[in-house]
Amino acid sequence: MNSPDEHAERFTLLRPLLFTIAYEILGSATESDDVLQESYLRWAEVELSAVRDTKSYLAQVVTRQALNVLRSRTRRREEYVGPWLPEPLLLAPDAAADVVLAESVSMGMLILLETLTPEERAVFVLHEVFGFEHDEIAGAVGKSASAVRQLAYRARGHVHARRNRFGPVDTARTGELTDRFLNAAATGDLDGLLSLLAPDVHWTTDSGGKAFAVRELLMTGATRVAVMLVTLMKAIHRLPDTRIEQVHCNSDPAVAIYRGERLEAVVVLEFAGGKIVNGYGIRNPDKLAALGVTRVISRTAESPDARG
Repeated sequence: MNSPDEHAERFTLLRPLLFTIAYEILGSATESDDVLQESYLRWAEVELSAVRDTKSYLAQVVTRQALNVLRSRTRRREEYVGPWLPEPLLLAPDAAADVVLAESVSMGMLILLETLTPEERAVFVLHEVFGFEHDEIAGAVGKSASAVRQLAYRARGHVHARRNRFGPVDTARTGELTDRFLNAAATGDLDGLLSLLAPDVHWTTDSGGKAFAVRELLMTGATRVAVMLVTLMKAIHRLPDTRIEQVHCNSDPAVAIYRGERLEAVVVLEFAGGKIVNGYGIRNPDKLAALGVTRVISRTAESPDARG
């Protein structure tokens, strides 16, 4: 008979990996926490002597639970007010050191993964990011290994044809550019902003209909975005007890806007070639609630199996 401590020890050792799997499938830290809680309850009932590979076993459990959540979202997503963005994840700057991990949790990649079917998304994440074999993934998604291989091929082609990242993220460089961006927006320096924005920059604001947001929730073009940012920053600075902090979300530089101790908004900036190509503004308070803690993510871990 296994002790509860042994179940907890194995699960805790793999928790960063398991959380990352759930988050990349769901794009929500809150739902990922719920998935891990439900997965642990199931894990606590397992006879450990029957588990040959704890890492593979738990990855399958977490994936199945995440897929259940993802499939149940369809109606809620249809009723969502305005554009939907993933729930931002507060990370330490060194999270960008693993290039594959950094890209896989970037806001742009998570949005791209939304265009896949639930099964394609799970297969892509498990195979391309975490390196699980097709036969391991088969048990998680309820498909044969050959069907998983086809799903992986289709998902990989779809993602590679649409992603626009160019090389690893230079954290120091993007931090400097973010400082310039904030200074230009705060001082009303349109020329300074235009020098930092790609000509076809896209700006998306997700309020979920639950918070005030800019009138146009989807905006394209450097001039329009620059004017909007200057206007917005003027309005922010007129409000009492506001402060703006530079943070790191989803492997990208980000800006957190507070009123007192309340987090009002997070803006995630996506750079390519030294220019901002996408801005993601999250105003929905439900998506900001879990942003108070820095998360630990991982795509590698030794399987913590007991050795006889």
